[in-house]
Amino acid sequence: MATLETVDNAPRTSGFWSTLGNIKIGVIPLPLYVVLAAIIFTASFFGKLPADMVGGFAIIMIMGIFLGEMGIRIPIIKNIGGPAILAIFVPSILVYLHLLNPASLKGITAIMKTDNFLYFYISTLVVGSILGMNRKVLIQGFLRMFVPLIVGTFAAIAGGTLVGMLFGYSIQHTFFYIVVPILGGGIGEGVLPLSLAYSEILKVDQAALIPQLTTAAVLGNVVAIISAGFLKRLGEKKKHLTGNGTLVRGGGDEELLKSGTTINKPIDFSLMGAGILLAVTFYIFGNLASMVIPIPGAIIMIFAAAIVKVLKIMPATIEQGAYHWYKFVSGSLTWPLMVGIGVLYTPLDDVVKLINPAYIAIVIVSVLAMVLSGFFIGKFLNMYPIESALVTACHSGLGGTGDVAILSTANRIELMPFSQISTRVGGASMIVIATILLRMFGN
Repeated sequence: MATLETVDNAPRTSGFWSTLGNIKIGVIPLPLYVVLAAIIFTASFFGKLPADMVGGFAIIMIMGIFLGEMGIRIPIIKNIGGPAILAIFVPSILVYLHLLNPASLKGITAIMKTDNFLYFYISTLVVGSILGMNRKVLIQGFLRMFVPLIVGTFAAIAGGTLVGMLFGYSIQHTFFYIVVPILGGGIGEGVLPLSLAYSEILKVDQAALIPQLTTAAVLGNVVAIISAGFLKRLGEKKKHLTGNGTLVRGGGDEELLKSGTTINKPIDFSLMGAGILLAVTFYIFGNLASMVIPIPGAIIMIFAAAIVKVLKIMPATIEQGAYHWYKFVSGSLTWPLMVGIGVLYTPLDDVVKLINPAYIAIVIVSVLAMVLSGFFIGKFLNMYPIESALVTACHSGLGGTGDVAILSTANRIELMPFSQISTRVGGASMIVIATILLRMFGN
């Protein structure tokens, strides 16, 4: 009888584990994910999680994979950028509630700040996506994207200040403390230099300005992420409005619609290694060149990669390696990166103190005015309206991190080089203009 029970139960047990194994968190079977998570969080609980790249990657990846998967599965949220929103704000809430222990925080701080994973990620995406693009599309895209960016900027300023006036805000406060931070290019590249300039002009403590400017930037990024989710759904329903990641329409030339010439080539891991070297070298070159050229290093990196691509300087095989490395990083490390952003760059406590319905309305109108102007202007510039709107929306992103969140939500990460120009050039321009205007008209 015992033997019979064993035989009868065996298929049911096997079937249970087989079913469980078919459930995946990301690409990892659920039982294996539980084991990995248990090891990592146990080490963190007992203070044995290394406060370096090893521990940092472990904690952001185990959280990012789970939150990204949940964001894809949860109804409604999945259609408005659920993976990015959950991956950013759940960790931010955990920090706000003091539910992340010191070991986890040290590991995340190490990977994001000490090891500079953020800029490694951005350099990989910018260089790989540019070198992997169709050269003709790259040229046309860079020439055409500035018009929707400029129009979108004016639309955001006009819409935001008008709503601010309706709610009793002064034009100066709405413009300098809400609209400009949204368009300033992020936290490190926008809010921090902006707060420093404001403090020098107004003779106030910089620390008192940072939460105000950061709140607008963070909320603007959230609205842009949600907008990207709706644009993605619109593209699925009305396919004639989107190029599925291609910015410029190519007429009848089907080859122009391809995002690059390296897509269908087989992956060569040695070439991917060259792609890593290429990405970090472009980043270092940008920093070096910024010593003599009064432009941020990130901007120089983008233009340098574009020039190399346009002039056909780089061997095709090396371009292939950079492109495939970019595809690996964007496909595997995006949601983990979002976790780091949520923990270190999204101060939920500051946001909670400042927001109110009027404030939220100003932010929403500012971003939507920019997105809608990009959508409609794109129609007249031989650009796909959805891609044009997304590139314009990235002007309200939190720097490179916001661009990643916006574009990944819309599943159009290949627009990264265009969005970086939108964010970096647009942001730097807004900081300069706002500083001049504040010096002229500020009290």
